[in-house]
Amino acid sequence: MQESLAITSLLNSLFGGPVSSLQHAVGIQSTPATAITDAFALELLVATGLILFFVLVRATLSVESPNPAQQVAEMVYQAIGDQSEQIIGHGYERFQSFVTCIFLFVLLNNLLGAIPGIPAPTTSPVVPLGLALLTFLFYNYHGLRAQGPVGYIKHFAGPVWWMAWLIFPIEIVSHLARVLSLTIRLYANMFASDLVTLVFFSLIPVAVPAIFIGLHVAVSVIQAFVFMLLTMIYLSLAVSHEH
Repeated sequence: MQESLAITSLLNSLFGGPVSSLQHAVGIQSTPATAITDAFALELLVATGLILFFVLVRATLSVESPNPAQQVAEMVYQAIGDQSEQIIGHGYERFQSFVTCIFLFVLLNNLLGAIPGIPAPTTSPVVPLGLALLTFLFYNYHGLRAQGPVGYIKHFAGPVWWMAWLIFPIEIVSHLARVLSLTIRLYANMFASDLVTLVFFSLIPVAVPAIFIGLHVAVSVIQAFVFMLLTMIYLSLAVSHEH
């Protein structure tokens, strides 16, 4: 059995008992020592780091002399805002915070795999699945809000009324498949990248693995960007009134 990370062991020692009891209540078998997994512990670390970063930026916000943290935050927010405006269009501002958080969360979880001995949380299928389900619920909720229940159902029926009987089930399956697509794309790419990096570290622990760490970083950035981009596309299609 693989040894847990130090942060996972610490969290299990503090919260393993209550978490294990909660898991038993929903039919999941675990012990206090294994209730919290490495993937969840690292996700929690990333989420905490992002919250602290945002709090720091907000607390030190300055128009005249922005600090480095504020400059980085503004650069990321502006870049994602420009992309959102191009894809989502009018009213993109209300979705910008969500897609920004999705991008940063996926990116940082991916990048953890570049640290020797630490598996990227996104190499655990449940993590990409959770992000995909969250995205699915988010864009469908805003689609219903923007178009109303009737208008959103028409969104699935297609522009030709007499073809609705065929288009409607195809659209439903297509939307459900988006969860699978988002999950597998992120999981498979990060798992392969993590595995290649690990193999070369095992075979040649000096110099050569640095090349594959660089490739892992590149894959991490690309996959985070693709996940964010698909989220924007799904949002644009859900809130569009051109159906």
